Amino acid sequence: MDSRNETISADDEVVRFLADNPDIVGIDVLLSDGNGVMRGKRMPREGIEKAFRDGVRFPGSLHALDITGNDIVEAGLVWERGDADYVCWPVPGTLKRAPWHSRSLGQVLVAMYDEAGTPFFLDPRHVLKRVLDRYSADRLTPVIAIELEFYLTDPELDGQGRAQPPRSPHTRRPDTGVQPLIMTALDDFEAFFAGIERATQAQGIPAEAAIAEAGPGQYEINLVYNEDAMLAADHGVLLKRLVKGVAAGCGFGATFMAKPYAEESGNGLHIHMSLLDRDGRNLFDDGTARGSETLRHAIGGLQATTAEAMAILAPNANSYRRFREGTYAPISTAWGYNNRTTGLRIPSGGGKARRIEHRFAGADANVYLATAAMLAGAHWGIADSVPASAATDGNAYDQPGAPLPTDWHDAIRAFDAATVLPDYLGADFCRVFGLGRKAERRKFNATVSALEYEWYLRTV
Repeated sequence: MDSRNETISADDEVVRFLADNPDIVGIDVLLSDGNGVMRGKRMPREGIEKAFRDGVRFPGSLHALDITGNDIVEAGLVWERGDADYVCWPVPGTLKRAPWHSRSLGQVLVAMYDEAGTPFFLDPRHVLKRVLDRYSADRLTPVIAIELEFYLTDPELDGQGRAQPPRSPHTRRPDTGVQPLIMTALDDFEAFFAGIERATQAQGIPAEAAIAEAGPGQYEINLVYNEDAMLAADHGVLLKRLVKGVAAGCGFGATFMAKPYAEESGNGLHIHMSLLDRDGRNLFDDGTARGSETLRHAIGGLQATTAEAMAILAPNANSYRRFREGTYAPISTAWGYNNRTTGLRIPSGGGKARRIEHRFAGADANVYLATAAMLAGAHWGIADSVPASAATDGNAYDQPGAPLPTDWHDAIRAFDAATVLPDYLGADFCRVFGLGRKAERRKFNATVSALEYEWYLRTV
């Protein structure tokens, strides 16, 4: 799926799509950048066949932008390369209808290659493919499921420029309660969730459940397990775009920001993983309540590599506001059975259900890169038989454990000093990604905030 020879021309997929959707007037060509932001172009209907036949060209510098859309010039992709274009080929199976638009539009994911057909080293999809190739070489299959949390918001900011909860179309009252799993929260926004159901079905995204979470207007959508980890990540990436599109069509905002409200629950990206051998057996299960040695080696690898992965799992300034005691966001590498206070949770159930739930990433993380970082740590732990710590019983916040770099600066330093991830994700990718985080942090720290004026303007 990720080499030039495996991309497809304007044949069966395009012909079938156009025949099934005679009203389509255009298509969005989508490329995920390193921040997880979808970039691309909108092409007319007659351009769809050309995109599949000839590819679409985008500058490689799209993969070296900060979250504000400005070039990271230190990456060397702008002036040094003349801001060169690279060819992007459609990802097979992703040409789908996007039913939330007011016009009849489709969309397709693309991946970037150089002129020789080599995967572009900064494309997050190719970074994940590098890691999956390590599993394939060992004839192992990671099975992945994505869970994404988000907030619905009022489209208008409050008087201080902050997000505020949405008003229920039924009651016209703002959603200010904290009622996890309450069904009336889903009923109050029934039109939105009906739109999500229609859109996920149209795009073949296997949504398993929608859940009201712990914050006002906060929800979680769970995707089903997939033995194609790349496809699972594709679905996660597309789900974020879909949620925002459907929300806008219903008159709401939607945000995957890690901590939109200081005193409310943060948004997480939870990745579930099990591991199959060549015969389809789950290597994390050995028939016991504890699970296998392979499971614990995967945990050991994740414990050892999470600190160096934090800049990927928590990529921006707001990401680190999520890591607080008593908030279900982890602050150490503790792991445990059926324990949501830990960052590595082994949910109940054995057999094929034996798995690791990775709870470190925020919903603001790039889904491809967060999945790659998790799978890299697990693979390294298994390959090197890395021991895990003892499992944590009870409240992990009250027990000692290896702390995480829960400060942006410390996370960037740990990423720069990484010893495992560069081998899996690519040293050049890690170099540029690290430059991006440092450039963004410098820009953030150079901005004078409203809080600084409130605290200091008259008092110092």
